[in-house]
Amino acid sequence: MNKSETIIQQVFLKDFEVICSIGVHKHEKKRPQKLLLNLELNVENIPSFGDKLEFAVCYEEIANKIRSIASRGHMNLIETFAERIVSCCEEDPRIKRIKIVIEKPGVIKGALSAGVTISRDINQN
Repeated sequence: MNKSETIIQQVFLKDFEVICSIGVHKHEKKRPQKLLLNLELNVENIPSFGDKLEFAVCYEEIANKIRSIASRGHMNLIETFAERIVSCCEEDPRIKRIKIVIEKPGVIKGALSAGVTISRDINQN
């Protein structure tokens, strides 16, 4: 492989628990709920940068940004939460594709969870 060759890596969070105020129903607006989040980021990486964190997309930083978005106040829809996370990820030009699954466990009787999936190509310039 050529040292300047660009490769795509995947950075992910699996079953990441986030507590936030979310939902359209009266009872949902009264207390925060647990959400489960799965995030996959296809990241452009240039291997010649070596073994240095400052050149990587750090999953801990992504997790902290998601927690920050969750703490900013009530959202009616998990779609809104997902779109805010997508917008945050668009700020890093190395991230080329995002897939996010957000689940509300136990919200529908008879189902383990209900939720939304968003997949999007970003930063394709």
